Amino acid sequence: MSNVNCTKILATIGDRTGQADMLEKLVESGVNMVRLNFSHGTQEEHAARVKTVRAVEAKMGRPIGILADLQGPKYRIGTVRDGVTLVEGQDFIFTLDKIEGDDRQVHLPHEDIFRVILPKTTILMDDGKLRLTVTKVGKDEFTAKVITGGPLKSRKGVNVPDVVLDTKPLTPKDLADLDFALAQGVDGIALSFVQRASDVIEAKAIVKGRAFVLSKIEKPAALDDIDDIIAASDAIMIARGDLGVELPAEIVPSVQKKLLRKCRQVGKPVVVATQMLESMIEAPTPTRAEASDVANAVFDGADTVMLSAETAAGAYPLEAVSIMARIVANTESHIAKHPQDGPAQLQVEPSVYHAVAQAAVKLAVDIEAAALVVFTATGNTAVRVSRERPQLPLVVMTPEQDVQRKLSMLWGARCYLQDETDYETAVEEARRLILAEKIGHTGQQIIVVAGIPFGKSGSTNSMRVVDL
Repeated sequence: MSNVNCTKILATIGDRTGQADMLEKLVESGVNMVRLNFSHGTQEEHAARVKTVRAVEAKMGRPIGILADLQGPKYRIGTVRDGVTLVEGQDFIFTLDKIEGDDRQVHLPHEDIFRVILPKTTILMDDGKLRLTVTKVGKDEFTAKVITGGPLKSRKGVNVPDVVLDTKPLTPKDLADLDFALAQGVDGIALSFVQRASDVIEAKAIVKGRAFVLSKIEKPAALDDIDDIIAASDAIMIARGDLGVELPAEIVPSVQKKLLRKCRQVGKPVVVATQMLESMIEAPTPTRAEASDVANAVFDGADTVMLSAETAAGAYPLEAVSIMARIVANTESHIAKHPQDGPAQLQVEPSVYHAVAQAAVKLAVDIEAAALVVFTATGNTAVRVSRERPQLPLVVMTPEQDVQRKLSMLWGARCYLQDETDYETAVEEARRLILAEKIGHTGQQIIVVAGIPFGKSGSTNSMRVVDL
């Protein structure tokens, strides 16, 4: 594996980057997992991309995870005649009537908004460029005063940050896309606009363990139920695009740090996403602020950083991945030399599993081991060890290819398929692999973490020092 960064890269693929030759280059440059955005493209197009990813994976001999990102409930206004501009201070009507919008009113075809709207509720349109406050509520319409005006165009998005919308977490389109994605064998499902833990529980009842379920945090309402959402989810994405629309921009950085800390504490992988290298959609280099943004996610202990339009539709997808990988590598090198600048140490959970993980990391550091080797059938042991952010190679051995792929978003994990089922033979297999991959050399030692009886899920209870 040529890319040995601990912080992983998740890249969205589109028409150009979904081709095998470009995908190979992206993976070689640092991509660990790809994202299929079901807000765009057809199921047939996504099926072709899944097939291409699996072919590239087989050719390159390294795991590539696939995340299917469902669109979720999208709220948009209807059509608007050309040249409409909203003026600060004016009254503006949202109606269920199917009319062509003008400078006085617009069609809003979402009854669930009308059911919960109240006076003083904030209405945002066009990614927050237009801001209104509700002043009067009727049965089939409500009136709002324009706070921030500007041009209004057809089909622009609507955000209602002040209320919890009484909507299903999975729309009919999402349900169809979910069935399709699971049939294609994707590794993870991303849920958009999660508001409450019950949204995640409902989705997991459908998924039934066939993929991990990642909750995208992009609604302020989710923050009110965040601990339960994290507990219910297999992973979390801090989706700063819509979150930054519905929250004041100055609050988003502190929310990001809070969520990273919460996820790390309970051992849930966390992705920092959206606008990380936004300028590289059109430019071959990022801004210095963007470079700092990526680095700060690494400093705070994110498992994965994500590229969206930069690789899905941008002019410089390969350059975006390459510079992101270099920023990650440089930041991790700094942390290795200055640990106080890296992720904070966490409290030990009162369980054998967490205690063994922390003890194994400390022992490995104390004896300057070449690597930590984790045997896992489900991936859970790897997550527990990764949670400690060990400053040495984390080699994960698993007999399950789907686990290998799912862990491609886990901090530090270098995942290999394990052939042997006998403990002693499996340890020898790992020893040979570490020498062959030049992770360590003869004369060094490795720490092996496993469960006894070997191969039994949920039995992580042992660590062992092995000579190379």
